[in-house]
Amino acid sequence: MEIDSDIPHFLASQKQQAPASLQNYYNTFEDLYERKLWHQLTLAVQEFVSKPESGPLQVGLYNNFISDWEAKMSQQKLVSLGVSAAKQIRDHKEAREFLKTLTEKVNKDESREAYVLAKMETTHFGLLLGDLDTTKKDLEECGKYLEGFDSVDPQINASFLRVSADYYKIKADYAKYYKNALLYLACVNIDDLSTAEKASRANDLALSALLGDSIYNFGELLMHPILESLVGTEREWLKNLLFAFNSGDIGKFEALAPHFAQENILQSNITALRQKICLMSLTETVFKRSSDNRSIPFGTISSETKLPLEEVEILVMKALSLGLIKGSIDQVDAVVRVHWVQPRVLDRNQIKGMQERLVAWNENVRKTALTMEAEAVDVYA
Repeated sequence: MEIDSDIPHFLASQKQQAPASLQNYYNTFEDLYERKLWHQLTLAVQEFVSKPESGPLQVGLYNNFISDWEAKMSQQKLVSLGVSAAKQIRDHKEAREFLKTLTEKVNKDESREAYVLAKMETTHFGLLLGDLDTTKKDLEECGKYLEGFDSVDPQINASFLRVSADYYKIKADYAKYYKNALLYLACVNIDDLSTAEKASRANDLALSALLGDSIYNFGELLMHPILESLVGTEREWLKNLLFAFNSGDIGKFEALAPHFAQENILQSNITALRQKICLMSLTETVFKRSSDNRSIPFGTISSETKLPLEEVEILVMKALSLGLIKGSIDQVDAVVRVHWVQPRVLDRNQIKGMQERLVAWNENVRKTALTMEAEAVDVYA
């Protein structure tokens, strides 16, 4: 590869425009470029773009310097640098066009992972522009590629899952948003996310958990550190509301309900939320009981869920149809007999309750063993 004689002039010019804290990088770039030390040069550029103050310089650096030796670096790293530059472009349409060009460059079998990353980040800007049809098509295409890979770099997985989650958020598909957003957070170090992004993700995850019509166990979210970004903010009540739902605490739900005025989507779904908290109260009532004590009178369920007695059977039938519990209803005796309750991720209080039940069970086993020993002595005496 021939050295482009314009490169030193470009770097010298950019050095003059750069903040003092970045000027030394341009000397390093020129030295490594002239010596054709491409790996070291890639590392130096990655370090440069990680500096917040490099933002205004990144597009120029990419177009006039990186593109000159782009074939010499990992194509995934090239895409990462291009994505970082695109994020500095304020116009979303212009940023999408910038990444489209890069996406076509890596649209090859030997750089398919880099292509998926570039495609997803291009799709991100398309989503910001409201292009839902193209977003859906791109997600389907890249999803098929990901399924065919033997292994997937977390950066690529994170990009796909983040765009998927954002798409489902716009589509108001709460369950799919919840699933993809949690998977996305599993692929990244949340300490690398900005304070604003963490708070936004926590807020959206909380709302999707509450509004998702197939989500009845919040344990995985409640244990996730992302929720801590709500603590000390005006949205902390959302975290408390999640805990109320997870434990089926209707009293706490009623106490927090006045906050719904701050969130129109909750206020407009108040009827569905009341039914959901009642269902979670029912499953918690079952869960707290030992397996040999799960014949529950309608009166007990009415007391736990704060529902009129005549509405209890409908609630139980709903829980059975959703697969939250398995069992049968004795309409004559007004009793529901449960032999299975949906497995769940437990919070600390629920784990403590289980520990107490295990201690009680162990004590019952001990007493039964002592009784059997005593009876055996009488038999053989």
